[in-house]
Amino acid sequence: MTYSPTPPAGDTSSAILAIRNLSVEVAGAGNRVVRNLSLDVHAGETVCVVGESGSGKSVTSLAVMGLLPPGVLGISAGSVRVEGEDVATATPRRLREMRATRMAMVFQEPMTALNPVHTVGKQVDEVLRLHRRMSAAERRAKVLDMFRSVHLPDVERIFDAYPHQLSGGQRQRIVIAMALILEPKLLIADEPTTALDVTTQKQILLLIKELQIKHKTAVLFITHDFGVVAEIADRIVVMNRGDLIESGTRHEILAEPKQSYTRRLVSSVPSLVPSRREAPVGQPVLHVKGLGRTYGGKRALLSRRAPQNVIAATDVNLTLRKGEILGIVGESGSGKSTVARCIVRLIEPTAGHMMMGGEDLSTLSGAALRPVRRRIQIVFQDPYRSLNPRRTVGESIIEGLLNFGVPRDQALKRAGETLTVVGLSPDAMRRYPHQFSGGQRQRICIARALVMDPEILVADEAVSALDVSVQAQVLELLEQVRQRTGVGVLFITHDLRVAAQICDTIMVMQRGKVVETGTAETVLTDPRHEYTRALIDAAPGRDWDFRNFRPVAAGQSHPAA
Repeated sequence: MTYSPTPPAGDTSSAILAIRNLSVEVAGAGNRVVRNLSLDVHAGETVCVVGESGSGKSVTSLAVMGLLPPGVLGISAGSVRVEGEDVATATPRRLREMRATRMAMVFQEPMTALNPVHTVGKQVDEVLRLHRRMSAAERRAKVLDMFRSVHLPDVERIFDAYPHQLSGGQRQRIVIAMALILEPKLLIADEPTTALDVTTQKQILLLIKELQIKHKTAVLFITHDFGVVAEIADRIVVMNRGDLIESGTRHEILAEPKQSYTRRLVSSVPSLVPSRREAPVGQPVLHVKGLGRTYGGKRALLSRRAPQNVIAATDVNLTLRKGEILGIVGESGSGKSTVARCIVRLIEPTAGHMMMGGEDLSTLSGAALRPVRRRIQIVFQDPYRSLNPRRTVGESIIEGLLNFGVPRDQALKRAGETLTVVGLSPDAMRRYPHQFSGGQRQRICIARALVMDPEILVADEAVSALDVSVQAQVLELLEQVRQRTGVGVLFITHDLRVAAQICDTIMVMQRGKVVETGTAETVLTDPRHEYTRALIDAAPGRDWDFRNFRPVAAGQSHPAA
C-alpha cells in the first residue's frame, strides 16, 4: 500500500528541489526500483528520506544528481527540478556545471569520495579552479576560510595533508567543505554519519545545520538512523521497495505514523534504556590483565623530529564469562577495536596477559597459536568485504573446518545446520555473496564464525552499517545464539542504543584507557565518569521514546524498556 504524496502535482516554483512522479528502472529489464515518487525540499528545510536497504532512497539521490550508472539504471518517467531546471533532461555538460554550483552531495564513506594520492587542499581547490575564475592565492584563501567554517583545526596543516592522515570526522568535514564551497542551493547527504561515533556524529549534524542556516541551503538527508532523523528533520519521507509509503512532519511520522510499515520501522529503533537482564553466572572464559598496544613512531623523510610512540591501548583489564555479552564502547580512536584485535591475535599486544582456560595466549605463536584460533572467532563490520566474492557461501563457511582437518562431507553438513541456526536455508550454500542482502550477508559471517564452535565470539561493529529493522534481527540472532550455545561475546560498538539492548556488561574506553566498567544498567543510567555522560548526551534522538511513539517529556528519564 502506498501513501498519496504531499506535494501538489503542479506548482514547483517555491521549492529548491521538486520531484514529480519520478520512476527509475533497470535498463533493458523494465523493473522499476523507484515508482512515481513526488517530494519537495524548500530553502532552509531538511527533508529526511528513510527506509530499509533496497527501498530506493539512495537511487533517488543519485537520480537528483544525475549520477545514475548509464546502461544500468535510468529515469523512465517524471521530472527532477533543481531551482526550476529539469535534471532528467539536462545534457552531461550542463549536469557537470550544476554539480557543486547548484547542487552537491556528501557520501557515506569519505575515503571513497577523496583521492588518496592528492592532498585534501588540492582536491577542494580543484572545485574552485573548474568553476570560478580566481587566482591560486585567492583559491587557497577561500579553501582555508571554508576549512575554518567547518571547524577544522590547524587549517594550514590540514590543507597539505592527505586523506589517510586525518580522522574519520575530519575527512567528513573535508567532504562537506568541498560540497558547500560554491554555496549550492541543494545539499544531498547520503548516510554521512553512519560510520561515525556519537560525539563526531553530533558535531557533523550541528555543522550541517549551522551551514544550512547561514546559506539557506535545502537539505535532502538520506539515512536509516531514526535518532538522527529525530534531531534534524523538518519533514520525513518513508520509502519501501521503491514506493513512497508515507510523508509528514517529524512529529507526524515519529509520534503518529499511519502506515504499519512506518510503525514497524520506528518501533525497531533500539532504546537507550538497557534491557533488564540477569547477571551472567557462567564460568570465566577469558581474563585480560594489563593489556597494552603501542605503535612505534616512524621518522618522516627529511624530518628532524624524533619519532613518537602512539599508545593505542594501555592497562586494559576485563573478564568475559560463558554466555556473557560484554560491550566495549567509545569514540573512534578510543582503542576498542585494538583490544579486540589483540585478543583475536590479529595484532600483537605489546604488554599484558590474556588467559583462556589457564593458558596465556599472549605467549603463543606460530603452530602453538593455531588451535586457539578455532576457539576465538571474529565478525567484522562489513560482511561484503569479509566474504570472498568468487566463492560460494558454502565454500566460505567450511573453509575453517577444512583447515582443521574436518572431512568435507561432515563440514558441509555442519555448515547447513549452522545456516539454519542463523535463520537461512542450507540451500544458500550454493549462492554467492552478491546474491544476498546486507543483513543476510552478516548472518552468513556469523554462521562462518559459529561453525567453528568457538568459546569466544568477537563482534566488531557488526551491526553499525545495517538499517534498523535488519539490525534488530541480527541483535536478536546474537541473543539466541548466546542462549543456545553459551558462547561469550565481546561486542565492539560506538552505538550506545545497541549496547543498551544486547550487553550484560559495558566497558567504556577513552584514548586507549578503560574509564568505566559495570553492568549495562549501571553504566547507562547512572554513569560515574564525565566521558560516559558526554557519550550518552551526544546520542542522537535520546529525547524520543521510539517504541511508544512519543517524545520524552522535559525533565523525565526514558521509560524502562
